[in-house]
Amino acid sequence: MNGTAPEFSLPPGLPTMLAPLHRRVCALVERLPVQPPSFVLARALDRVLLPRLPADARQALAGRCVELRVTDFGLRVRLQLGPGGFALASSTAEPALRITAPGSSYLRLLRGDDDPDRLFFERALVMEGDTELGLVLKNTLDAIGPLWPRRAAPAARR
Repeated sequence: MNGTAPEFSLPPGLPTMLAPLHRRVCALVERLPVQPPSFVLARALDRVLLPRLPADARQALAGRCVELRVTDFGLRVRLQLGPGGFALASSTAEPALRITAPGSSYLRLLRGDDDPDRLFFERALVMEGDTELGLVLKNTLDAIGPLWPRRAAPAARR
Protein backbone atom coordinates (compact mmCIF):
# COMPACT_ATOMS: atom_id res chain seq x y z
CA MET A 1 0.00 0.00 0.00
CA ASN A 2 3.02 2.24 0.22
CA GLY A 3 3.60 2.14 -3.54
CA THR A 4 6.74 0.01 -3.44
CA ALA A 5 7.07 -3.31 -5.19
CA PRO A 6 6.03 -6.24 -2.99
CA GLU A 7 8.69 -8.60 -1.71
CA PHE A 8 7.98 -12.24 -2.38
CA SER A 9 9.84 -14.90 -0.46
CA LEU A 10 10.73 -18.15 -2.15
CA PRO A 11 9.03 -21.25 -0.77
CA PRO A 12 11.49 -23.59 0.96
CA GLY A 13 13.04 -26.07 -1.43
CA LEU A 14 12.28 -24.09 -4.59
CA PRO A 15 15.40 -24.01 -6.80
CA THR A 16 16.73 -20.46 -7.15
CA MET A 17 16.69 -20.80 -10.94
CA LEU A 18 12.88 -20.74 -10.69
CA ALA A 19 12.90 -17.44 -8.76
CA PRO A 20 12.07 -15.22 -11.77
CA LEU A 21 9.10 -17.42 -12.68
CA HIS A 22 7.99 -17.49 -9.04
CA ARG A 23 8.09 -13.67 -8.85
CA ARG A 24 5.97 -13.37 -12.02
CA VAL A 25 3.39 -15.86 -10.75
CA CYS A 26 3.19 -14.10 -7.37
CA ALA A 27 2.79 -10.71 -9.06
CA LEU A 28 -0.08 -12.15 -11.10
CA VAL A 29 -1.73 -13.74 -8.04
CA GLU A 30 -1.45 -10.45 -6.14
CA ARG A 31 -3.44 -8.69 -8.89
CA LEU A 32 -6.29 -11.21 -8.72
CA PRO A 33 -9.42 -10.29 -6.74
CA VAL A 34 -9.18 -11.00 -3.01
CA GLN A 35 -12.83 -12.03 -2.73
CA PRO A 36 -12.57 -15.76 -3.63
CA PRO A 37 -9.76 -16.68 -1.21
CA SER A 38 -11.23 -14.34 1.44
CA PHE A 39 -14.61 -16.05 1.13
CA VAL A 40 -13.05 -19.52 1.47
CA LEU A 41 -11.01 -18.49 4.54
CA ALA A 42 -14.07 -16.81 6.11
CA ARG A 43 -16.09 -20.05 5.81
CA ALA A 44 -13.21 -22.09 7.26
CA LEU A 45 -12.80 -19.69 10.20
CA ASP A 46 -16.55 -19.82 10.84
CA ARG A 47 -16.21 -23.58 11.35
CA VAL A 48 -12.85 -23.79 13.10
CA LEU A 49 -12.33 -20.52 15.00
CA LEU A 50 -15.70 -18.83 15.55
CA PRO A 51 -17.17 -21.47 17.93
CA ARG A 52 -14.05 -21.18 20.12
CA LEU A 53 -13.73 -17.38 19.98
CA PRO A 54 -14.40 -15.73 23.37
CA ALA A 55 -16.78 -12.78 23.64
CA ASP A 56 -14.04 -10.21 24.33
CA ALA A 57 -12.14 -11.25 21.20
CA ARG A 58 -15.36 -11.15 19.14
CA GLN A 59 -15.98 -7.62 20.38
CA ALA A 60 -12.41 -6.50 19.58
CA LEU A 61 -12.58 -7.97 16.05
CA ALA A 62 -16.15 -6.88 15.24
CA GLY A 63 -16.26 -4.79 12.08
CA ARG A 64 -12.47 -4.40 11.89
CA CYS A 65 -10.67 -5.26 8.68
CA VAL A 66 -7.81 -7.74 9.07
CA GLU A 67 -5.62 -8.43 6.06
CA LEU A 68 -3.45 -11.54 5.77
CA ARG A 69 -0.67 -11.69 3.19
CA VAL A 70 1.08 -14.93 2.24
CA THR A 71 4.42 -13.74 0.89
CA ASP A 72 5.56 -16.86 -0.92
CA PHE A 73 2.34 -17.07 -2.97
CA GLY A 74 1.43 -13.40 -3.45
CA LEU A 75 -1.90 -14.23 -1.83
CA ARG A 76 -3.91 -11.68 0.11
CA VAL A 77 -7.17 -12.06 2.04
CA ARG A 78 -9.24 -9.40 3.79
CA LEU A 79 -11.71 -10.36 6.50
CA GLN A 80 -13.85 -8.84 9.18
CA LEU A 81 -16.05 -10.31 11.87
CA GLY A 82 -19.71 -9.44 11.59
CA PRO A 83 -22.87 -10.53 13.42
CA GLY A 84 -23.19 -13.63 11.22
CA GLY A 85 -19.55 -14.67 11.42
CA PHE A 86 -16.47 -13.95 9.35
CA ALA A 87 -17.04 -12.12 6.08
CA LEU A 88 -15.16 -10.43 3.31
CA ALA A 89 -13.96 -6.95 4.25
CA SER A 90 -14.66 -4.13 1.85
CA SER A 91 -11.93 -3.64 -0.71
CA THR A 92 -11.84 0.05 0.25
CA ALA A 93 -11.56 -0.52 4.00
CA GLU A 94 -8.17 0.32 5.48
CA PRO A 95 -6.94 -2.75 7.40
CA ALA A 96 -6.86 -2.26 11.16
CA LEU A 97 -4.28 -5.04 11.25
CA ARG A 98 -2.11 -6.52 8.51
CA ILE A 99 -0.26 -9.79 9.11
CA THR A 100 2.39 -10.79 6.58
CA ALA A 101 4.20 -14.14 6.58
CA PRO A 102 5.18 -17.01 4.29
CA GLY A 103 2.72 -19.89 4.04
CA SER A 104 4.94 -22.15 6.15
CA SER A 105 4.74 -19.71 9.08
CA TYR A 106 0.93 -19.62 8.93
CA LEU A 107 0.89 -23.42 8.83
CA ARG A 108 3.23 -23.62 11.85
CA LEU A 109 0.85 -21.28 13.73
CA LEU A 110 -2.25 -23.25 12.77
CA ARG A 111 -0.66 -26.50 13.91
CA GLY A 112 0.72 -25.02 17.13
CA ASP A 113 4.29 -25.87 16.10
CA ASP A 114 5.43 -22.29 16.84
CA ASP A 115 3.97 -19.43 18.75
CA PRO A 116 3.44 -15.99 17.19
CA ASP A 117 6.07 -14.37 19.45
CA ARG A 118 8.82 -16.60 18.13
CA LEU A 119 7.81 -16.02 14.52
CA PHE A 120 7.55 -12.28 15.15
CA PHE A 121 11.03 -12.06 16.68
CA GLU A 122 12.45 -14.22 13.87
CA ARG A 123 10.81 -11.77 11.41
CA ALA A 124 8.95 -14.72 9.86
CA LEU A 125 5.71 -12.93 10.75
CA VAL A 126 5.15 -9.18 10.52
CA MET A 127 2.22 -7.34 12.09
CA GLU A 128 1.34 -3.79 11.10
CA GLY A 129 -1.44 -1.60 12.35
CA ASP A 130 -3.41 -1.68 15.59
CA THR A 131 -1.02 -3.19 18.14
CA GLU A 132 -3.77 -3.76 20.69
CA LEU A 133 -5.86 -5.70 18.17
CA GLY A 134 -2.79 -7.74 17.23
CA LEU A 135 -2.21 -8.62 20.89
CA VAL A 136 -5.86 -9.58 21.41
CA LEU A 137 -5.69 -11.85 18.37
CA LYS A 138 -2.35 -13.37 19.43
CA ASN A 139 -3.44 -13.97 23.02
CA THR A 140 -6.74 -15.46 21.88
CA LEU A 141 -5.05 -17.87 19.49
CA ASP A 142 -2.54 -18.81 22.22
CA ALA A 143 -5.40 -19.57 24.62
CA ILE A 144 -7.41 -21.55 22.06
CA GLY A 145 -4.52 -23.72 20.96
CA PRO A 146 -3.89 -25.26 17.54
CA LEU A 147 -6.66 -24.70 15.01
CA TRP A 148 -5.35 -27.47 12.76
CA PRO A 149 -3.75 -30.12 14.97
CA ARG A 150 -1.50 -32.72 13.43
CA ARG A 151 -3.06 -36.09 12.94
CA ALA A 152 -1.66 -38.87 15.04
CA ALA A 153 0.51 -41.26 13.07
CA PRO A 154 -1.36 -44.45 12.26
CA ALA A 155 -0.42 -47.39 14.42
CA ALA A 156 1.86 -49.92 12.78
CA ARG A 157 0.08 -53.02 11.57
CA ARG A 158 1.13 -56.31 13.07
